[in-house]
Amino acid sequence: MKLYYSPGACSLSPHIALHEAGLAFEAIPAPTKTHKLPDGTDFYSINPLGYVPYLTLDDGRSLHEGPAIVQYIADQAPAKNLAPANGTYERYKLQEWLTFIGTELHKTFSPLFVPGTPEATKTASIDRIHNRLKWVEGELAGKQYLMGDQFTVADGYLFTVTNWGQYVGVDLAAYPNLVAYRARVAARPAVQAAMKAEGLLK
Repeated sequence: MKLYYSPGACSLSPHIALHEAGLAFEAIPAPTKTHKLPDGTDFYSINPLGYVPYLTLDDGRSLHEGPAIVQYIADQAPAKNLAPANGTYERYKLQEWLTFIGTELHKTFSPLFVPGTPEATKTASIDRIHNRLKWVEGELAGKQYLMGDQFTVADGYLFTVTNWGQYVGVDLAAYPNLVAYRARVAARPAVQAAMKAEGLLK
């Protein structure tokens, strides 16, 4: 498999999942600003949408949305328990978390990274993020991870998205459960490995 990623972007989530799953893969930088791969290839020629993450399988098929990619990865290594079994209530709770993180947090952070976004829009986005993080804070009370004691692919995604706060003025200090949770996730060897591979840790 090949994972196309941009350092620190949402593609860090499947990068973490691949390390957690222990699967063989090649990580290929696809910078979101230049869309040029290390060998000079135009990333648009591989993924017409031009964004990451993008996962190509050994048989030539591909996946291009983070929540779908991480569930695929989890299902390739069922013994790692990165996702509950398909068809169970718990699997739908995982999908609920992935959808929430993607639509209520990830997409609300997005305008904060776009040059020229009006200040009023940025302020509204930050307010909405804090509103959602207050809810997450409550959900994390008494839990090690989002689904309980077991780390899942949703945790890699929430860790990735909340990591952006430091770059756009979203202070997480008011959320002690979230801060402690992020520290637990950050300490995982697979998370360390993915972040080091992307140049986010020395």
